[in-house]
Amino acid sequence: MIVTVTANPSLDRTVALEAPLEVGSVQAARGAREDAGGKGINVSRVAAASDAPTLAVLPLAADDPFAVSLHGTGVPLVTVPVAGHVRANITITDPAGETTKLNLPGARLTDPERAAVIAAVVDACAHAHWLVLAGSLPPGVPDDFYVEVIDAVRERWGDAAPRIAVDTSGPALSAVVERAHPDLIKPNEHELADLVGIALDAAAADLVAAVLPVARRLVPERVGAALVTLGGDGAVLITADGAWAGRPPRIRVQSTVGAGDSSLAGYLIADTRGAAPAECLRTAIRYGAAATTLPGTQAPTPRDLPTGDVPVRALDV
Repeated sequence: MIVTVTANPSLDRTVALEAPLEVGSVQAARGAREDAGGKGINVSRVAAASDAPTLAVLPLAADDPFAVSLHGTGVPLVTVPVAGHVRANITITDPAGETTKLNLPGARLTDPERAAVIAAVVDACAHAHWLVLAGSLPPGVPDDFYVEVIDAVRERWGDAAPRIAVDTSGPALSAVVERAHPDLIKPNEHELADLVGIALDAAAADLVAAVLPVARRLVPERVGAALVTLGGDGAVLITADGAWAGRPPRIRVQSTVGAGDSSLAGYLIADTRGAAPAECLRTAIRYGAAATTLPGTQAPTPRDLPTGDVPVRALDV
């Protein structure tokens, strides 16, 4: 079972332009779509589409129109009643796959609502294999919210607690790495550099070589493993026992929104099925690549996975 937590869900509205975005002008759009989103929900959608048991936990008001889109995904849910409504995020894409995003802050959670979310997560983790804490935090929630969740889950379940995967950024990620020792983090190269406080060489010919020593500052002392997504350059997996890098097959990109979430889902799906680290990385890259070939934030299914080769190599550490 993969349990996901989305503290700040969103209705993702995607507008596809006929030409590159021209700021300040009026342009024609060739289509639009709406998807129930938020990073944890995206992970659960991908897992459910691949027949991997999953459960998504999120705050949701009973009268929130977002519920219609969410229930349409077919993902098993645990919803925590709150007063505020889910935000709407806007994504603009062009024919070349260039993406522009406008993210709203989300509804404020009160202290009792926050406590109710934590309690629901703890209960949902019975018999879970992974707990995924993903996405930004809404107003009213402190930067160490994910630390609170991890502490509560581990206190309740002890040795039976699920492994913890975290996909967030900024102060929320820093707090988790500093205080909670998650089993896996999934930053991109920019989030990793910000976390460690090191500027990566933007012109580096070998992005993998630039990322590896930075990630090694965290693994395994502060985190169990790091899955670092690198966009078109693939991804790197660093564990206590080794490191691997892989590259995606050649694809046509429609939208990069949700690609990182799909990569994380692919990794977790493979891991729960007993795959070795290199195969978990390969599966992560396939799912991330598949997501970029779909419009909006659609969840890739096994039928969408690219058939091209995904070479994975072990790295010297």
